[in-house]
Amino acid sequence: MGDPDNADGSDDTDNSGDTDTRDDTDNSGEADDPQDAVEEAAEEAAEDAAEAVERGEAPQQPLARQGEIRDEATYHEGSATVDAERRDYRFAAVRVSTPADESMTVYAGSPLDTERDAVGTVRRAMLIGLPVLLVVVAAVTWLVTRRALRPVEGIRRELAAITASTDLTRRVPEPQARDEVARLAVTTNETLTALESSVERQRRFVADASHELRSPIASLRTQLEVGVAHPELLDAEGAVADVVRLQHLAADLLLLARLDAGERPMAGRVPLVDLVRDALAQRTGDRIAVRVGELADVEVSGSRGQLARVLGNLLDNAERHADGAVEVTVRSVQGEGGDWVVLAVTDDGAGVPEAERERIFERFVRLDDARSRDEGGAGLGLAIARDVLARHGGTLTVRDAAAGGACFEARLPRSGPA
Repeated sequence: MGDPDNADGSDDTDNSGDTDTRDDTDNSGEADDPQDAVEEAAEEAAEDAAEAVERGEAPQQPLARQGEIRDEATYHEGSATVDAERRDYRFAAVRVSTPADESMTVYAGSPLDTERDAVGTVRRAMLIGLPVLLVVVAAVTWLVTRRALRPVEGIRRELAAITASTDLTRRVPEPQARDEVARLAVTTNETLTALESSVERQRRFVADASHELRSPIASLRTQLEVGVAHPELLDAEGAVADVVRLQHLAADLLLLARLDAGERPMAGRVPLVDLVRDALAQRTGDRIAVRVGELADVEVSGSRGQLARVLGNLLDNAERHADGAVEVTVRSVQGEGGDWVVLAVTDDGAGVPEAERERIFERFVRLDDARSRDEGGAGLGLAIARDVLARHGGTLTVRDAAAGGACFEARLPRSGPA
């Protein structure tokens, strides 16, 4: 085998073996038996190593085992002619010293044809298979994506149909799989349900408001026409009462419209003691005098005008249903989330049936004993009171009073120290 140190790799010598050992030392004398020299060198090295271990010193370099090539080997690539065939090789060159102090360079070579053939095979396979693989992946991705988005297209198509028909009773299809698309369909149907309820509530509100406005307007027109034709028959007090009723109804409708639009109350500190006293001082001509019970000196945050409207509506409702007693109390209680203030209005009437205790807070709802247009009101007072309290972070509930009748409790968060 040729020496890879030749730069052009041209070795015209035909070597019959894969390894070549060259003698770099010119020995003029007769050499000893190589086998005996190797054995003697091994025995000496072993003895030196044993003595070093007994002295507590580690050998400077581990002994090489048979067939082991140390890291001192150098590697080269070149061409060589072996068995009359010139091929590319990767050579490893190791310099060794024999026990006879002979310096040699041992060369070992491995042909590169196998590696190059493997690389070429992989390259050809990738050039042919990669485009096919990309086409298959694209086709599978398209099919999977189309199948996954098919429910989304169904939802879109149904929403477009609902928008075109304005039929809010329709719903989008919900897939059987419990995944993100199914949750999207469920959320969409919930939104449609809320929208349907809102539209239905708005329609009912407009119809009820029109009905409530038509009656006093018709009554007022009749009285005015009679007054024009027969001045001596004009009921001035009745006309004034109808005008007042229209004024209150218009104010209620305007307040509800503002609440539905999301209007937030003005921030301010409202002492409930002063609020109760001012409200009672302004009430004249009540059928039943309002008694004042416990009045805790507490404050709440919100709009004084809107909270005064809540108290007035609760007192008006109690006046219509009480037999002979109406009482107002203010107390402070401990509850979940901190301190609360409870404004209670109690009457001694027939009370509110348990089945009707949520329905009475709906708009334009009057119980059977309060159906009179003149005495029963428009059915907006309690609805307005609950909406106002909800926007103040509070609640409005009704329960049985201790002495009979109904007790309406407005619960509000208490303000901290100023």
